[in-house]
Amino acid sequence: MANLSRRRLLTATGALGLLAATPAQALDRALRETTKRAIAPAGTTLETVGTPVGTGFRRLTAGPGWPLVVGADLVAPQSGRDDRRTALTSFVQFTDLHVIDAQSPARVEFVHPFIGSAHRPQETLGTQGAAALVRRVNAIKGPYTGRPFDFVLNTGDNTDNHETVELEWFLTILNGGTITPNTGDPARFEGVQNSRAKLYWNPGDSVSDMYKDKAFPLMPELLANAIKPFTSPGLNRPWYSVFGNHDDSVQGTFPSGVPLIDAIYTGSVKIEGFSSESDAAKLAQAMQGSPLKAVELLLNFRGPIRRVTPDSRRRPFTPKEYVAAHRDPRNAGPGPVGHGFGPANASGRDLYYTFQIAPGVVGIGMDTTNRAGLADGSLGDGQFKWIERTLKSGSSRYYDTKGNLVRTSAGDTLFVLFSHHTSTSMDNLLPDPTNLLEPRRDGAALVGLLNRFPNVVAWVNGHSHRNRITAHRGATPEQGFWEINTASHIDYPQHARIIELTDNGDGTLSLFTTLIESDSPYEAEYGDGSTAGLASLYRQISLNDLHADPGLMGSAVDHNTELVLAKPF
Repeated sequence: MANLSRRRLLTATGALGLLAATPAQALDRALRETTKRAIAPAGTTLETVGTPVGTGFRRLTAGPGWPLVVGADLVAPQSGRDDRRTALTSFVQFTDLHVIDAQSPARVEFVHPFIGSAHRPQETLGTQGAAALVRRVNAIKGPYTGRPFDFVLNTGDNTDNHETVELEWFLTILNGGTITPNTGDPARFEGVQNSRAKLYWNPGDSVSDMYKDKAFPLMPELLANAIKPFTSPGLNRPWYSVFGNHDDSVQGTFPSGVPLIDAIYTGSVKIEGFSSESDAAKLAQAMQGSPLKAVELLLNFRGPIRRVTPDSRRRPFTPKEYVAAHRDPRNAGPGPVGHGFGPANASGRDLYYTFQIAPGVVGIGMDTTNRAGLADGSLGDGQFKWIERTLKSGSSRYYDTKGNLVRTSAGDTLFVLFSHHTSTSMDNLLPDPTNLLEPRRDGAALVGLLNRFPNVVAWVNGHSHRNRITAHRGATPEQGFWEINTASHIDYPQHARIIELTDNGDGTLSLFTTLIESDSPYEAEYGDGSTAGLASLYRQISLNDLHADPGLMGSAVDHNTELVLAKPF
């Protein structure tokens, strides 16, 4: 949380009096105060949080919940607001589900020593993990308002490698139905995790590998269980979708639409290692800064291969096909048809839109991907100006680029913006190959635009796989807004986030943010083949990933919060 002093935080949370207590006593008191303020904390991290135990291959157990922390960086909270507050909306953010075809030939798992996200030992269980998250959301409501969720919004990287089959699984998980998370040979797994290569965890084989060297156990039945059919209940609330870099490009990095690369998807040759460690390092470096060089290196890469069963369902989808799949009435699920995408998005070029969140509250779904490739994003100038026009249309007062107050006859609307990328990961200004002459705008430019409009209350995003909340102050208190960034659902801690917007009846608004975990046991037997058991193992294995980053968890000010801001009208 930007520029929030320790004393100001403690004053806002009422915690100054707890400094003399032991940490355990202080936590107990904070949790008691949180419980008093909450209406329906069950099923959230206000109630309980997965806590690692043991050494070696660690397990999870139910630990104490996280208390509410009040963010007073933009405006001071007023006492008695719990008795005055009125719920304006309650919704859930999913982000970075990375629904993945773990057996695809068009993957570069072999660079994981250099880019940890290239391969994760838990990735074969991602569909079961996502379905468990759906079950959680269906069973709870806003903990501070008691309001049923108005919608769920997925802030991108809904698929991992923009494959048609991944998109099909993603839509089925959210809409409900049976999934067989398997491609290629219908009878057996053909991915790197039964390659017997030391580079990967081979759960069903006693062969030595770099994961077993770090205490990863044998799970002989895991891969067979991972590809069994199961049923997702589907969300019981409307849901929306925005586009992420993994929904657009090969491994979220290589530019899409390169015929020789696209042919790898549906082919029979899968590279499982590297002949030269230095060549793998060069490829990894290019993937992070030079998309065309990365394509060249990949097409000439050499390493151990295996023959796999070709599967036409692995064909990469285009942005146009992404929109068409969402707009297909057969994929409407709990609604709405299109899940945000309408006729204006049908060409696949402009993947941004607005939608009604609740009376007086409008959502803006942005497209921050850059079709040139690379993981980070930016905005095209046309979309940037469209956002400005949209904000003007719902603001009776705003500030021009020189800081002058402008008054209009427009009615006032509160705005919540959604995107895949964060303000600090929108620095990819490479020309968009679909519109080479259009300037690109970075995250700082977007923050500057949003600070001109007091009606903007929040910008909700993903991409970083990290819990982080940032206060963006404006020139006046009413010009500030909150950026809410949530961890992924593929890397530990695998969180999603509830967001509730309230009117406090005293000239302020509050955004309550509450993290949630999937509906699965904290611990399961290694041979548990049930959907809940596999979702549990998904989370437990992610905890132990060799590339796991403890910083993704964030700190208390990024978890369960009340973010206070001035009411603009």
